[in-house]
Amino acid sequence: MKTKKFLFYMLAVLLGGCVPVISLHPLYTEKDVVMEKKLYGTWVDDANSPNTTWEFKRIDEPKNAYKLIFTDEDGKKGSFVAHMVKLQNRLFLDIFPSELPWEPEDPNKMDWPYNSLFLIPAHTFVKVDSIEPQLKLRLTLESKMEELLKENPSAAEHTSVGDRLVLTGSTKELQAFVLKYADDERVFTDQVALSRKEPKTETP
Repeated sequence: MKTKKFLFYMLAVLLGGCVPVISLHPLYTEKDVVMEKKLYGTWVDDANSPNTTWEFKRIDEPKNAYKLIFTDEDGKKGSFVAHMVKLQNRLFLDIFPSELPWEPEDPNKMDWPYNSLFLIPAHTFVKVDSIEPQLKLRLTLESKMEELLKENPSAAEHTSVGDRLVLTGSTKELQAFVLKYADDERVFTDQVALSRKEPKTETP
């Protein structure tokens, strides 16, 4: 299996080459998920990467979710499922791969087919500051969160897998964590402001 097809690469694409914090468990339960029509459409980072787009589309399964197609400035793509999560008065996106890169069309052509049994999907979280007139997001960044966890190891349940930081807390614990540190830039980094490229056409 080529390294570029590995899941962590796909998640890194989402942050334009930076490494996001990943979690074994989702940030949401069914009651926390909300749908916002204004999110549908294609968004672009005009100021920094005009060829980088975030496209949110309607998806039938799972319910109450979006399909997110991320395209970077080199044309590389990532396909994800995104849930919008409302916790108190805060909005977040829980994002995970919609297609696992270790599931090729023909598994018999894999050099090591049984290795895929040990790979699992992972979640990453994004804070939503606003949707209109701009979609303003704050992303997680592994190097920044490591600063927090070095200072306060009990801030969030976590472990290391190889050289990766992995959050291991339950959904309830994750929710308490992101609410407590929602305004801490060691958890949610500098803001990314996206402008709408195309009008929203999807309807739930």
